Amino acid sequence: MPELSQLSHRSNFLKFSYLFALISYLFFNAITTYADSILPDPKNLIAEMSIATSQLNYDGIFTYRYDKKIDTMRIIHKNKEGDIFERLISLNGNRREIVRENDKVKYFFPENKIAIIERSKLGQLLSSYIPDTNQSISKFYVFDILGDGRIAGRNAWIVNIKPIDRFRYGYQLWIDKKSKLLLRSRLKNYQGVNLEDVMFVKLDVLEDISDSLFKPSFSSNNFTWINNIKSNINSDRAVQTKWKASWIPKGFLMTGYTKDPMPTSKIPVDHFIYTDGLATISVYVEKLNHQQSINSGTTNFGGVNTYSLSTNGYQITAVGEVPKTTVELIVNSVKLSP
Repeated sequence: MPELSQLSHRSNFLKFSYLFALISYLFFNAITTYADSILPDPKNLIAEMSIATSQLNYDGIFTYRYDKKIDTMRIIHKNKEGDIFERLISLNGNRREIVRENDKVKYFFPENKIAIIERSKLGQLLSSYIPDTNQSISKFYVFDILGDGRIAGRNAWIVNIKPIDRFRYGYQLWIDKKSKLLLRSRLKNYQGVNLEDVMFVKLDVLEDISDSLFKPSFSSNNFTWINNIKSNINSDRAVQTKWKASWIPKGFLMTGYTKDPMPTSKIPVDHFIYTDGLATISVYVEKLNHQQSINSGTTNFGGVNTYSLSTNGYQITAVGEVPKTTVELIVNSVKLSP
């Protein structure tokens, strides 16, 4: 497991994959266009948003506010005969870019001369919250239409998503009435306090986008590459016989397990992925050596909380866009199976 500062740095950048389409495969039925005077069903509206996010071509600039800070990003998305191409570019602060071609994702950190390549089952960069079709998130969240608004010069429906317990966060979404693209997203705690705010300030829906716009803006020839594709090992048996979290919030299921290489460890790290269909939590278990520093405690930025605990020569860390209490309870419940 890398040090918490490294993990937070990588997680902070991966945050930009959390923020666009919160729900993708929940409903499959298309619905007719609503007149502005008729309130749409919020779940159907979110389903339309998910389809638009994947199928349309668009180029936009959005702001991401968290912890009294603000980042400005550009997102370019193209659907070319079913193949998905995307590029995410940081416009302020340290230079950072993400480039996707279908399920292959490359993360570039030019200041550190580091690039990470990995495979993702997600359909687009800004959509980590893609529910499993076998899960019913309606059991854990309440959906409502709050009214309408206007973002980036576009009229939008405002959808509120409220959790039923204190182990997950709520969301407020502004969905374009015409294109059905997400225009704004707020992450809220159980008391309704804003933790993050992602908002487009410019968004163009286009017929086509040049392939040249999906290449990074710098040479990566002298980068250190971390290839998680060739090293990821799916091992359900390992999950069942080694490590197990005895407490997970109701509704969360384990949807993935890999062994991930880490820059600070010669031994691959066990990586467990849990989701309730909307929120996602990663749990890492790393065997420590004598040279590695031991990190314990909680860190956070925006709505992402990280908690680490060292026990019996291992470091266990949970990272997720869920409350601090949730990651702490999960880590404290992880044990080595007999």
